[in-house]
Amino acid sequence: MNVKAQAKYIRVSPQKARLVLPHIKGKKALVALTILENMPQKTARLTLAVLNSAIANAKNKKMNLENCIISDARVDEGPTLKRLMTRAMGRADRLLRRTSHVMIELTEETAAGAEQEKVTTSSRR
Repeated sequence: MNVKAQAKYIRVSPQKARLVLPHIKGKKALVALTILENMPQKTARLTLAVLNSAIANAKNKKMNLENCIISDARVDEGPTLKRLMTRAMGRADRLLRRTSHVMIELTEETAAGAEQEKVTTSSRR
């Protein structure tokens, strides 16, 4: 079973937001919580809010939180706010205020799936 949570129009550039996601992808949801709580980036706090929402969605669907893993986490680009900053001699520069859409998907890992995952990782070595 899958559950999703999404935050749209977050005022942080997607390039900065994508730096946090490799640290939590594929990890258990409860482990990812502690990782995000201890990261200093602003994006980690925003991603933590989305992860908390996904965990709440999983609780409502009666999923076992001990077996929930982050199957998909991505940041898409939102609309860009275009502003002008005045410069010398009557000129103007363009400021681009980028926004992001953060999406996290949790999947409940079954005992058979965990066993199969162990076999595939050991056979790769």
